[in-house]
Amino acid sequence: MSGLKVLVTGATGFVGRHLVAALLARGCQVRAVARDVEKARRMPWFEAVEFRAQDVHAADIDMAALVDGVDALAHLAWPGLPNYQALFHLEHNLMADYRFIKAVVEAGVSQVLVTGTCFEYGMQSGPLDEQTEARPGNPYGLAKHSLHLFLQALQQHVPFSLQWARLFYLHGPGQNPKSLLAALDRAIDAGDESFDMSGGEQLRDYQAIEDAAEQLAALLQVRTFSGAVNCSSGQPVSVRSLVERQIAQRGSSIRLNLGHYPYPDYEPMAFWGLNQRLRQLTGAAHDA
Repeated sequence: MSGLKVLVTGATGFVGRHLVAALLARGCQVRAVARDVEKARRMPWFEAVEFRAQDVHAADIDMAALVDGVDALAHLAWPGLPNYQALFHLEHNLMADYRFIKAVVEAGVSQVLVTGTCFEYGMQSGPLDEQTEARPGNPYGLAKHSLHLFLQALQQHVPFSLQWARLFYLHGPGQNPKSLLAALDRAIDAGDESFDMSGGEQLRDYQAIEDAAEQLAALLQVRTFSGAVNCSSGQPVSVRSLVERQIAQRGSSIRLNLGHYPYPDYEPMAFWGLNQRLRQLTGAAHDA
């Protein structure tokens, strides 16, 4: 469905920069929103989009101008990561996001995609599907889950389709410098002999950011669907395997100092996202 016009918030963020590229590749029109125009200018797609320098949480947004001609909102902006424990998510982001999305919908946008998180499932182990009850265990997961509930309540008053896309673990260009693979790349680049990490036996759902962006772009083109969707690989992989694969791809001989860090206490040892719903909706075998 080329010609779909999508308003993307957080367009210069880790997920946003890749989603904009994926949408453009599908022939969509993009109005990209982010706070920093200089950062946006460095994006390869800058000349191909309508860019708006805007803080979506600001009180003085000209909403009519922002959504003029827009078919769908892809709302990715969410300040304050990767600090998952901060009360900021509940005390600021939750209501600010709700107010922004409510204003977008009231201005006439009938389709909204919001990125949720695997942290909504909390400390539950094993394969997780969209029927698994949300039991968030940190303020970030709780704020995202609450936003989902608030928007479902809003749907009873203003009809719109709400696509709640739960992201799992993503890696690739633009990832947070504190993330595991980014830290590993720095250690390899610096010529370090060893890399400190946990025991690495925990099982996670890791996905290349380009694949996740494709999933989100495909979901946006399923315009009538409303509900939660796992954007995941569907395949558990141990953290140690992931690190060893990256070392092999880099042709490095760096040694792993396993067990240097304890396992994190805010996530279970083994969990991954089942993605049958995503594949049924988008008609693509994303678990390959």
